[in-house]
Parts: sequence; C-alpha cells; structure tokens
Amino acid sequence: MAKDVGRKVVASNRKARHDYVIEDVFEAGLVLRGTEVKALRMGRASLVDGWCEVTNHELWLEGVHIPEYSQGTWTNHAPRRKRKLLLHRQEIDRLESKTREKGQTIIPLSLYFLDGRAKVEIALARGKREWDKRQALRERQDNMEATRAIREKRDL
Repeated sequence: MAKDVGRKVVASNRKARHDYVIEDVFEAGLVLRGTEVKALRMGRASLVDGWCEVTNHELWLEGVHIPEYSQGTWTNHAPRRKRKLLLHRQEIDRLESKTREKGQTIIPLSLYFLDGRAKVEIALARGKREWDKRQALRERQDNMEATRAIREKRDL
C-alpha cells in the first residue's frame, strides 16, 4: 500500500483563533495506538476541549477526543486518554519556560496526517478577554463591508 502523500486534515480547532491570541506555532508528532490511528483515518476527532502540558520534560496532549474505532475489539483505546507529543528538547524547554508566565497556555490547532504520519499543530497562546473578541469581530465585519462596497462600486 502506497503512503499517503501531502497533508490530510482530520480535525481543526477553529474556535481557538477566536478565543486566544496565537503567539507561536509548532508541529509535533503524536504517539498513538493502532485503533486511534484507524479512528483518525476515518476522520473522527475533536480538539475543542484540548490542551497541552509539560510533565517531567515531556509534552502531553490532554482533553482531545478520538472516538473508539467501530471495528475495534477489547484492544480499543480510551477516547480521552493523555497522548504524548514528540518535539525536540529545545522546543519543549522553550514551551515549558513560556507557560510558566501568567496567562500563557498551549493549545492544539489542528490534527492531520502528513505523508502518512499523525501530526498535531500546537500553539503557544494567550487567552483573549471578552472585549478583545468583540473588537476582532467588529474589525472583521468592517473589512467585509469595505470590500463589499468596493466590489459594488466597481460593478456599477
């Protein structure tokens, strides 16, 4: 069987960019069990409640839901178990020092297969306040209205 070529997105956390200010993005490998890989290949996962934490100089992904594989037997995995992330030591140390700062956290942005290997895109982020979210939404709406007005003026 030929390896999948390219990037196949399984799940993305679209709300993360609304709730957080993304400061830095990393790509990490994911340690998975066989039934988890098969469930991901079916395109089933949820990153909504996910977060990462550094424990004993290892990075762990928690709160991510990968449902049980439907054809799995007693070897099936727990849907919300902790999963180890694979990063270089310098990257883990950098993330660990940054998350000690108040308000900094590590969140998953997307889960995908890259050339047949499961990867997760994680971000060092700072939570937005309510007025930040409203301001960002207002700016996006203003930009859409401006482009719409330019398009209508051009079509006349």
